[in-house]
Amino acid sequence: MKDAVCWIGLGMELFWDDDYAIALALQRDHPGVDPLELDWATLHRWIIELPGFVDDKSITARYLLEDIQREWYEEVASHESAA
Repeated sequence: MKDAVCWIGLGMELFWDDDYAIALALQRDHPGVDPLELDWATLHRWIIELPGFVDDKSITARYLLEDIQREWYEEVASHESAA
């Protein structure tokens, strides 16, 4: 987790397989959003618009979006249970 936080804080490059770092960036940029309520097109757009996202923006593989969505949801859920 520490590596992912440093990653987004330092503005390093993000790729599709950086699902946890992307999830943290999405949580930071879209607080209060329930990731399970997002449609795939919006999630994809938000990901490719992240600063530092340098991977192929045309990739729309659902399994990648699902992995990122799951990480984001788990991060939100962990913060809610800690509150």
